[in-house]
Amino acid sequence: MAAQVEIELDNGEILDPLSDDASSSSSTDSTILLREGDQEHDVITKCFLFGFGATLANATTIVTIRKKSPNAITTRAKSLAFRIFTEAMARKNGGDPNVKYGWYGASREDLERIITYGFSSREIDDSSPNGIGIHLVPSKFSLFAAEATEEDEEAGLRHLLLCRLILGKPEEIISGSKQAYPSSVEFDSGVDDVQNPRKYIIWSSTMNSYILPTYIVSFKSPRLTVISNGGSPARPSSPRVSFAALMSSLSKSMDTLRMNLIMRTFDDFRKRKIQRDQLVRKMREVAGDNLLAQIIKHHRDKNKVRVV
Repeated sequence: MAAQVEIELDNGEILDPLSDDASSSSSTDSTILLREGDQEHDVITKCFLFGFGATLANATTIVTIRKKSPNAITTRAKSLAFRIFTEAMARKNGGDPNVKYGWYGASREDLERIITYGFSSREIDDSSPNGIGIHLVPSKFSLFAAEATEEDEEAGLRHLLLCRLILGKPEEIISGSKQAYPSSVEFDSGVDDVQNPRKYIIWSSTMNSYILPTYIVSFKSPRLTVISNGGSPARPSSPRVSFAALMSSLSKSMDTLRMNLIMRTFDDFRKRKIQRDQLVRKMREVAGDNLLAQIIKHHRDKNKVRVV
């Protein structure tokens, strides 16, 4: 049995690679289950809960952590390609490829597809105020990624994908930007803040070269909905449409200018700069009651849910 290497955390952020994808497992599944006591499981758990803060972490349960099967031919090929791009980035930037871990939230079905086949145009976010690309959250800010997830209907679980990212030299993408590629050959990726990034932006041209999807974390956090809705108590046994889902539907029906305005307001809400009623008021002002009613009716008819 190979000796384990100590993996370092710095203020909740994973500093060292969790795995070199070497494994003696004979599983042919696309993912394998990590068990408590396994080093990777324990480090991911510690990192994930750190980002929630002590109070919310105590009310959050990690149900499973699954890892992309290291024995699949495609996994080995993608891992090798990632190492090659990492080495190339190191040569470009004076020896530092700036590799980080980042969270990406979606349904379990979408995450299973991404971890198997990679990212596609479906995941490119063109409604964010910080550029058009794949948006991920730094590993120490897991709560920000979790707030945008939806509970699945079958088990009431939420799901996050933990990826390794090659950032290289990132540039700051100002709010409202529709940038979709580096502004010059000097830069390799984007961030919302160079000094203290809370969002990583990987451009579509490099999304499957600079992102290595590796782990799916499935969890339950009953109090997360209360926080996402600005502190309003969730109604027991009441299905809901979250603001994140509403944003997604609005982005398909509104022009870029109005959608950017709503997204900036939503971002202020998530940062606790404004209250829930202020967000709702701005959404009604910009989108209009008719469009909001149509979207809510569509969700109600399709999923038998309602906004809370």
